[in-house]
Amino acid sequence: MSKRAFIIHGWDDSPNNGWFPWLKKKLEAAAVEVHVPAMPDPERPDIDTWALFLKHAVGQADGQTFFVGHSIGGQTILRYLATLPANVKVGGAVLVAGWVTLKPAATEDEDSVAVATPWLERPLNWPKIRTHCDQFTAIVSDDDQFVPIEDSQVFLLELGAKIITEHHKRHLGGLDGVVVLPSVLQAVAQMMNG
Repeated sequence: MSKRAFIIHGWDDSPNNGWFPWLKKKLEAAAVEVHVPAMPDPERPDIDTWALFLKHAVGQADGQTFFVGHSIGGQTILRYLATLPANVKVGGAVLVAGWVTLKPAATEDEDSVAVATPWLERPLNWPKIRTHCDQFTAIVSDDDQFVPIEDSQVFLLELGAKIITEHHKRHLGGLDGVVVLPSVLQAVAQMMNG
């Protein structure tokens, strides 16, 4: 069975932005089946809508299924994992600029507060998430304008995630000029070969 990777973009983003096309190309060159779904209504991401959309995109998940999420895409992956049946385990998940809290800059207007509030207030089911995945990596930047660096410690504590700290790459997205991200490719490759 071939390995599959799902790359989930973030809030107000798209599959063709930032490092997503680069990572897709690199993984496909390694004979991985790659999906970068255009998530619904990216300007106003909804927890249930996004988790369900990912569930339908993935179909039957298994140990050959791997995930990479940027920002709210990482949260989407975690919330999706919490919905899986008891006997299902996936291969691994990489959270790039993932978050459980946000800096004030992320919620400067009413619209962004309305979008972010459910994601911030609805608890993540960490024990259930852990039962469906043994390999997590969190990639953070030391100057992320939206995500506190301390959030990486939550992923370490709750998921046993490996933490990789990038320097001066802000929110690690296309708007920050990050179009190549070797650490994410390395993290996925290690999970697939581990």
